Amino acid sequence: MSRMLLKLLPLLLLPLGTGQAQRTTQDVFMMQYFQRRLQELEERLNRCDQDLQSFNQKVYDMSSEMRGQLRSVNVLKSEIQGHVDNLALRVDRVERDVEYLQNKIPDSSDVEIAESVIEQQVKEAQLKKKAAVTQGKDCSTHLSGIKSQKIVKKAGDLTGSWMKDSTKGSSRIYFFSGSRNSTLLEFVSLKAFTDTNWTRKAEIISLPLPWQGTGHVVFNGFMYYHHANTRNEVLKVHLLNRTVTDRMLLPGAGRMPTYGLSPHTLLDLAVDELGLWAIHADPDFGGNLVVTKLDSSSLAVEHTWDTNCKSHNAEGAFIICGTMYVAYNSHSGGRSSVKCLFDIHDTLLTEEMPVIFFPKRYTSHSGMHYHPKEKQVYAWDDGYQTIYKLDTKRKLQVT
Repeated sequence: MSRMLLKLLPLLLLPLGTGQAQRTTQDVFMMQYFQRRLQELEERLNRCDQDLQSFNQKVYDMSSEMRGQLRSVNVLKSEIQGHVDNLALRVDRVERDVEYLQNKIPDSSDVEIAESVIEQQVKEAQLKKKAAVTQGKDCSTHLSGIKSQKIVKKAGDLTGSWMKDSTKGSSRIYFFSGSRNSTLLEFVSLKAFTDTNWTRKAEIISLPLPWQGTGHVVFNGFMYYHHANTRNEVLKVHLLNRTVTDRMLLPGAGRMPTYGLSPHTLLDLAVDELGLWAIHADPDFGGNLVVTKLDSSSLAVEHTWDTNCKSHNAEGAFIICGTMYVAYNSHSGGRSSVKCLFDIHDTLLTEEMPVIFFPKRYTSHSGMHYHPKEKQVYAWDDGYQTIYKLDTKRKLQVT
């Protein structure tokens, strides 16, 4: 039995030795693998370090180059500053030389007329140019004052206009409340307008297109007015059949209010003994008023005059025999007065006319319409329908 154990013992120890030898071989392989990985990592770290050193060198080289360029810029800046200083010195010398020569050259202003003076003389000549419209036989007088005032009634808005048809023999009254609408009221007479039941006696006229401002007029059964929402279109509407019979664009109008105190009116129409007129303000002419004579039949422009009357603080105007009279006031409301006129026939001058005050009412006018047959002005005075009877004098005959 003991002999068999001795024989089996080497056999049992052999596997144990073989397993230990296998484990030793695996450990060697693992150690070699880790060594190779560590070497690769060291090589990568070395390359990173080399790249970082190269990058730092490039940054340093770039900064050195930039510092060199900045030094060059500073040098160029100094050179330019020197050139500028030298140029300024030369300009100063030239200015002194020019001043010296000017003092040496005799003044020739006494023999030469400045160009601006010539332009002013031309402008004054144009303003005083004889009119292309001849005076009628009924135009031998001019406005000398306001004879009386009659407050007819108070109706409508604070802003508006009213008038009597200027046609000979017509007694119809036309009422426009506000500064924009497409309707108006017509009355057969002034008595019907002042009646206690005046609204029942009114005929409501609906226009094909709306009106704007307070500068409309009624003449020979037609209404002439500024077409709302347009800058400068004038319409002619037949009041009997409510149709537009003609229209035109008034040159230069509509760019600013005609009167500084009536911002709703961009162009103003008027009727006098000579026919139909249009008034507007021209911003290219210092805001002065411009007068245009229109053909009432075709709305063709017959003639245009630039005037010396300002639109600033003006509240309205009316025309009598080709002479425009402009009423002025203040923004707070005061006593209106005529302070400027323009006569297309050059027989009247503003400088020769005294200031004409309206009767003492401290308000303002939004509409003023002259009736040539009655020699009266129909005015809208803060909602009061007012009639001013005019005082006239005979014109001096100019040869």
